[in-house]
Amino acid sequence: MKITEYLKRRKRVIDAALDLYLPKKSEYPQVIHRAMRYSVFPGGKRIRPIFLLASCEACGGNIREALPAACAIEMIHTYSLIHDDLPAMDNDDYRRGKLTSHKKFGEAIAILAGDALLTFGVELLTYGDKSKVYLNAVKEVVNAIGTYGMIGGQVVDIERRSEVDLPTLTYINAHKTGALITASCKVGGIIAGASKRKLDVLERYGEYIGFTFQIVDDILDKDGFALAFGVGGAKREATRLIGKAKEEVDIFGKRAYILKGLADYTLNRKK
Repeated sequence: MKITEYLKRRKRVIDAALDLYLPKKSEYPQVIHRAMRYSVFPGGKRIRPIFLLASCEACGGNIREALPAACAIEMIHTYSLIHDDLPAMDNDDYRRGKLTSHKKFGEAIAILAGDALLTFGVELLTYGDKSKVYLNAVKEVVNAIGTYGMIGGQVVDIERRSEVDLPTLTYINAHKTGALITASCKVGGIIAGASKRKLDVLERYGEYIGFTFQIVDDILDKDGFALAFGVGGAKREATRLIGKAKEEVDIFGKRAYILKGLADYTLNRKK
C-alpha cells in the first residue's frame, strides 16, 4: 500500500471515531460542544494519531484497541492549537483556512473548548479492559504535554530571543513539537503489548520524527532552524535524522514498511 493511501484510510477511520467520541453539537451546553467540534473538524492530516496506529500495527497490535488513544492524541493536539492561537500566545486569526476558535467563539469559550478537549483526551486514554496498559499510556502522554514536554517547549519558545543558539532550538523542537509525536509512537507500542526493547526503539524513532517535523516546519516557514543554519543546513539535518529513524525500526522487519514510509512523508511534506 502506498503511504498516501495509508494516510487517507487511517484518517477516515480516525475521523469516524472522533465523531463518535466527541459530544454532539446539540448536547447541552451546546456552545462548548460546537466549539470543540469546530476545531477538531475537518482537521489536518491526523499525523500524530496515525503514528500511534502505525506503531501499534508494527508491534502486532490491533488498531481497534488503539483508536481511543489515537483520538485522545488528536484531541490533545487540537487543545494545544486552540491555546497557541490565542492573543496571549501567537494571536492568530486563521488556522486551516478558517477563523481560529477565539475569533469564532470568543476567548473565554476558546479557552474552555481547549480545556475540554484536553480532559476528554485524558479520559479516552483510559478506555479499554487492560487497566495497567492504559495507565502506562496516560503517564506517557501526560508527561509529554506538561512542563517537561509540550508546555515547557512553548514557554521557551515564547521567551526566546529573535536569534537563538542551537541548544535552545533543540530544546524547543524536542519539547514543543517532538514530545507528543514521540509519545504517540510509544503509546501505540504500549497498547500493542510491545517489549521494553521495542518501546525504546519507538521512543527513539519518535524523537527523530518529532525533531524532523519541526525542522521541516521551520524550512517551510523560513524560521527557527532554517533561519539559524540556512535552508540547506536544515534540509541536511532533517535528512540525517530521518535516516536514523528508519534504521531504528528495522527491528520490526516487514512491519517497518509503514513507519519508514511515514518517516519519508515527514521529510518530504510541503505543508
